[in-house]
Amino acid sequence: MRVLLIDDHALFRIGLRELLERRGIEVLDAVGECDEGIRRVTETAPDVVLLDMRMPKASGLEVLRRLRAADQTMPVAMLTTSDEEQDLIESLQAGAQGYLLKDMEPDELICALEQIVGGHTVVAKELTGALAKAVKGDTPAVDPKPAFADLTPRERQILRHLAEGQSNKTIGRELGISEGTVKLHVKAILRKLNVHSRVEAAVLAVEETLRERRQ
Repeated sequence: MRVLLIDDHALFRIGLRELLERRGIEVLDAVGECDEGIRRVTETAPDVVLLDMRMPKASGLEVLRRLRAADQTMPVAMLTTSDEEQDLIESLQAGAQGYLLKDMEPDELICALEQIVGGHTVVAKELTGALAKAVKGDTPAVDPKPAFADLTPRERQILRHLAEGQSNKTIGRELGISEGTVKLHVKAILRKLNVHSRVEAAVLAVEETLRERRQ
């Protein structure tokens, strides 16, 4: 696994680099400045970018958006101290494949990176309930808005489970349907919402619920 780290805190950056290298992970570079970080990503094409959320010259979200605008499609994981729900949602919406907290255990970090490089989206375990809380809440049921109008009741039900980060197998077990049936429903949900991933669909559901609460 080839990692590039962008974080403005020198001590943390140096310490994390050493930790990763001791675990046999190749750290292509560890930089503290946003523009340099973007340049190094372009030059080295890492397997995954670890990106700090809070930096002085540009936020991690700005860096992420610039990377995506430059057609850099490798996985990017936000590594942050922020457990704010809005930061999580905006990061996933901007194209992050991970949202990890800096106080997580080293083994958890390594495992998360492996999953992210393997094509999964990973959210720190402390935040796995954030999307679910935003989606489920204690709000009364309302009529679906245009983006969700074509979803069947079953698809809306599955969408809520997606927002909790559940796998197809888990969803099928909880709803009493086969994993294959869940896959078909998920494909239909993505098509109807015009998104490309389960996370994008979950984020749309969260945004819709949050918007409804403000009305």
